[in-house]
Amino acid sequence: MRILIVSDTHGYHKNLDRALESAGEVDMFIHLGDVEGGEEYINAVVGCEKHVVRGNNDFFSDLPKEEEFYIGEKKVFITHGHAYCVSLDPQQIKEEGKARNADIVMFGHTHRPYLEQDGGITVLNPGSLSYPRQEGRKGSYMIMETKDQGEAEFHQLFL
Repeated sequence: MRILIVSDTHGYHKNLDRALESAGEVDMFIHLGDVEGGEEYINAVVGCEKHVVRGNNDFFSDLPKEEEFYIGEKKVFITHGHAYCVSLDPQQIKEEGKARNADIVMFGHTHRPYLEQDGGITVLNPGSLSYPRQEGRKGSYMIMETKDQGEAEFHQLFL
């Protein structure tokens, strides 16, 4: 199974289109917030299963602020992250993931890629497609690939 993970598009679709094209066929699409009115566009261009949460800039949005679901046998917790102070440190969101018995925690908000695999829990942020803040300032996203044995691999990609 291939999963495309993006965040912080802020209503700009050019880089989302580039990520979708580059990723190729995916089985699931995850957007970690700050869609800023792009829900209809995402629904129009993404034909697979979608999970999209509301970010701190998604004013008046009906999107959920967080979601829990399974990818195979892995329990996944997704949220934008601003309510968990992720700009300061990912520890609070990691603890929330542990409290929810999540295997994988995904967040956005910081506009910086992040991947930590520690103690049976994976915590990740794909960065921002539209307004990257890491060195080099290239739009970024992740691909998660699951294997038949239930193992997951994560690939950080840049536009």
